[in-house]
Amino acid sequence: MAAAAVTVKMASDGMWQGENPLDFALPLLALQVAVILVITQGLALALKPLRQPRVVAEILGGILLGPSALGRWGAFRCTLFPAWSAAALDTVSGLGLLLFLFLVGLELDFRSVRRVGPRSVAIAAAGIAPPFLAAAGLVPLLDVAVPAPRRASFLPLCVFVGAALSVTALPVLACILKELSLLGVPFGDTAMAAAAVNDVFAWVLLALALAVSGGGGGEPKGPPLAPVYILASGAAFVAFMLGALRPLMARLARRLGPDRAGDLACTGAVACALLAGAATDAIGVHPVFGAFVFGLAMPREGGLAERAGEKVAPLVSGLMLPLYFATSGLHTDIDNVRGAAAWGMVALVVAVAIGGKFAGTFAVAAGTGMPRREAAALGVAMSAKGLVELIVLNIGKERKVLDDTTFAIFVIMALTTTVLATPFMTALYRRTPTATTPESDDVELKGGDACPA
Repeated sequence: MAAAAVTVKMASDGMWQGENPLDFALPLLALQVAVILVITQGLALALKPLRQPRVVAEILGGILLGPSALGRWGAFRCTLFPAWSAAALDTVSGLGLLLFLFLVGLELDFRSVRRVGPRSVAIAAAGIAPPFLAAAGLVPLLDVAVPAPRRASFLPLCVFVGAALSVTALPVLACILKELSLLGVPFGDTAMAAAAVNDVFAWVLLALALAVSGGGGGEPKGPPLAPVYILASGAAFVAFMLGALRPLMARLARRLGPDRAGDLACTGAVACALLAGAATDAIGVHPVFGAFVFGLAMPREGGLAERAGEKVAPLVSGLMLPLYFATSGLHTDIDNVRGAAAWGMVALVVAVAIGGKFAGTFAVAAGTGMPRREAAALGVAMSAKGLVELIVLNIGKERKVLDDTTFAIFVIMALTTTVLATPFMTALYRRTPTATTPESDDVELKGGDACPA
């Protein structure tokens, strides 16, 4: 017999009436958010001298609060992060993720791709192909090293693992380049253009992974052709957004002008991004895909996109997005990675993620005329993981394609590659700022100077 659903009240009647506020949804959520922000901000300050992006502190904060560290203490876990509270925290963090992907689409600048030209596409493709193809060899080894029962079939697991290995985190890369005063110079332009193209490839891979994974455990639900229907519907959605809705919104933005693109239009844009997320969820693709594509479709002229970004970015990057990274850490149990074989698998996954990216990127960058030292620095830069990596991993876990141990292995890989990116780039690419080299503080990123991911 199914267990009766537990109903949790929003707020208590107060401790003076004998009620514990932490047994109620809203006060507990408020305390969880406060603790996560304090822990992650403290770690961010501690890691600042090491020039690490904030995403590292946010994931580490979640791991520290989760079952790998403080979550081992039963009283702490049951008081601050009881099982019944997970849905509310995951929902709030998921909403923040959806809005942030809207911002990523909104701020994805393909002008840098046009400036660099086909070289950026070639570099991005060369960085994606080797690690993605290596997934086919890693999956059988993963079954040997982590013999946990897996419900996913070979193809969905290959696609998710390949996507996780091959993505580059555009916001993380932007933060690293900003920290090293490399935004606005030719090297930074090439890196950002290649990362922008990589972002688009990553979403195509994610859509493919979602289509082939079908229902939970990677076994398709519904008709046998359901993955084909999902891919076709997703392609139609993208075509409608970019081919029909974008020109319509561009005409509207020109008619409104910058002075009239006010709060009402910005609110409408955010509402449409949420509706786009709901539409792609109905298609069978994750809601973040819809928000991202709607952000891409927003016209840049007329000031509407800029105003929408200015309104949404501070709340998302300062409050809601850190919750997503922290909840990813909360769901990660490092204890699941046990034994020499499992830790050997961690080392192999890290090596493939860095080596595959580095080899492909270096070969094409050096072959198209970039100095070898810069090409090596670019290969390291493209190995930085972050937002899209965690999205792929979390969706893979939700779909039961990735088990807990595999999930932990890849979270460790994401952290390791991101932590290593800054010191390796600093060692490989040294540039003294000149009058023609913009200082990092003069380059504005999404949400001001805050590097959100």
